[in-house]
Amino acid sequence: MSAQARPHVVGIDDGPFEKRQREPVPIVGVMMEGPDLVEAVAITRFPVDGAGATEFLVDWIRGLRLHPTLQGIVLGGVTIAGLGVVDIEALSRSLQVPALVVTRRDPANHRLREAFEAAGLAERLAVVERTARAFEAKPGVYLAHAGIERDAALRLLRGMLRKSKLPEPLRVAHLIAAALVSGESRGRV
Repeated sequence: MSAQARPHVVGIDDGPFEKRQREPVPIVGVMMEGPDLVEAVAITRFPVDGAGATEFLVDWIRGLRLHPTLQGIVLGGVTIAGLGVVDIEALSRSLQVPALVVTRRDPANHRLREAFEAAGLAERLAVVERTARAFEAKPGVYLAHAGIERDAALRLLRGMLRKSKLPEPLRVAHLIAAALVSGESRGRV
């Protein structure tokens, strides 16, 4: 298989947390080649509702040994650790790799605006609003992308699928992040 059919992608997800908790939230990155070969796992922490999420991820990923072979980044949303907003355009541009956001629900119907306003973080909405609009890539899977054309983003997504509707690097990162907090993973995977 070609490198494009077996992309080297890092999936990034945060662990579960309580609103207003003082301890930072675990952030897990899982680098995979294609949908079935885990190449590396990295763990860091980020404050609940923290500022500077994009810069934080850029610095973290640049410092990882997996960075030179990275061909893409996949996130499960445009926020980490609550309301830490990730600017996927800036993330992609800074790391010079495509950035994908893959979700099971249409983010256009999400109540993010209300959450930001309730938390007094309405200024962060500008980043969310300039994020590329997600489209339904397949039934029950929504995709937003930066640093890559739509057809190439779909090919990259297909190159990461195996067990579930979600890309394997993201699914595995979710499992590990949940286990770090609660001792084991659970829920839809």
